[in-house]
Amino acid sequence: MVHVTHVVIIGGGPGGYEAALVARRLGAEVTLIERDGLGGSTVLTDCVPSKTLIATSDLLHEVSRSAELGVEVPKAPRADLAAVNDRVMRLASAQSSDIAERVAAAGVRILEGVGRLLEPRRVLAQTADGDVELEADGVLIATGAHPRVSPDAQPDGERILTWEQVYRLRELPEHMIVVGSGVTGAEFASAYTGLGAEVTLVSSRDRVLPGEDPDAATLIENVFTKRGMTVLGTSRMASARRDGDEVEVTLTDGRTVRGSHCLLALGSIPNTTDLGVEEVGVETDDGGFIRVDKVSRTNVPGVYAAGDCTGVLMLASVAAQQGRIAMAHLLGDAVHPLDLRKVSSNIFTSPEIATVGLGARQIEEQGLLVDTAMLPIAANPRAKMQGVHDGFVKLYARQGLGSLIGGVVVGPRASELIHPISVAVSASLTVDHVADAFTVYPSMSGTVGEVARRLHRQL
Repeated sequence: MVHVTHVVIIGGGPGGYEAALVARRLGAEVTLIERDGLGGSTVLTDCVPSKTLIATSDLLHEVSRSAELGVEVPKAPRADLAAVNDRVMRLASAQSSDIAERVAAAGVRILEGVGRLLEPRRVLAQTADGDVELEADGVLIATGAHPRVSPDAQPDGERILTWEQVYRLRELPEHMIVVGSGVTGAEFASAYTGLGAEVTLVSSRDRVLPGEDPDAATLIENVFTKRGMTVLGTSRMASARRDGDEVEVTLTDGRTVRGSHCLLALGSIPNTTDLGVEEVGVETDDGGFIRVDKVSRTNVPGVYAAGDCTGVLMLASVAAQQGRIAMAHLLGDAVHPLDLRKVSSNIFTSPEIATVGLGARQIEEQGLLVDTAMLPIAANPRAKMQGVHDGFVKLYARQGLGSLIGGVVVGPRASELIHPISVAVSASLTVDHVADAFTVYPSMSGTVGEVARRLHRQL
């Protein structure tokens, strides 16, 4: 039986709006406070826009390989960046509107404005029509995060940019300097290379994507350089300054790089200031991220948090799941605590990198005994037909048990190919379960089955 009657949600991104929908299904009254639009930065300035831009880049890359497949393109295609970015923002706006209609149709009260905790169960909503005080039986904070910048590299929105500002560009940059080789930096560097810009990627580590599977990161860096990108490894930015129509990036070793534009991909800062979290005693870490447990509870009873403001794992899918779990727990429904060992994720470089479960580093840290098998995508017949050369499938299985505990897919549409592996990891299926499942011939997914067969151990 539901005892909580009124839930207030601050933030309308995936963590917030998914929580609102669950709370309504469970019979609660819900008020959602959102400043910029439903979907939050994920839909309006981050995930949806960037992946839309990447889709255009991927199409151009496919066309550039047409001669290999026997297709003659009479004129080299090019991107009209103004049209591309206009489409990006139209799609983002449309997606936000779709979410708003869905949430409103579910009976959620939406307030446009900024929310702040006055007490653990009392929220102030500051709207254009005035302040509204809300009494709540439970509160969810889902305020997201924003791009980190440097005092020595201040964005101007024209030449020095954050990833939220790149969609203002009307012409393709002649030379884009991307600072930061994590997921965001790698994705944008890949995208602008595909669109036809000269790209220099400044990486403070010895390789791009330092937190990812080593084999995948090495392959991606090789692809980057093969396609003409300049990758500056073990290079840290000291400053970036605009000089007329150019940007000069100075590195800590004294070298300089000049380009037409600079994109800062330096990480994220949680949107937790001016929320009242400190005043009501909600614990945050040194970076300002709200501390939560596996059911999204903070240390203050009745106050939950979800999404990027928690820093748990900054993915839209994780934010949404945290929000759903929070409402299930708050409203007395069955709860499955968040299990990061079963999260699948994707990096939208070209080719894509998809992962699920445990990776090489976690396996080593935990001292697990595993069997590993890997096959290159280029050996797949469908890949040969499509002219795909770069990529692989790699699976990890527990020795003796044969249960799949992790996998990596690198290749076109890896985000789709990872799903059968994700199902296997989530359900603790064995390599034989995967190997015995039929795959279409010819298909890229056939490599998943083949790798699984290579992990079979005779009884």
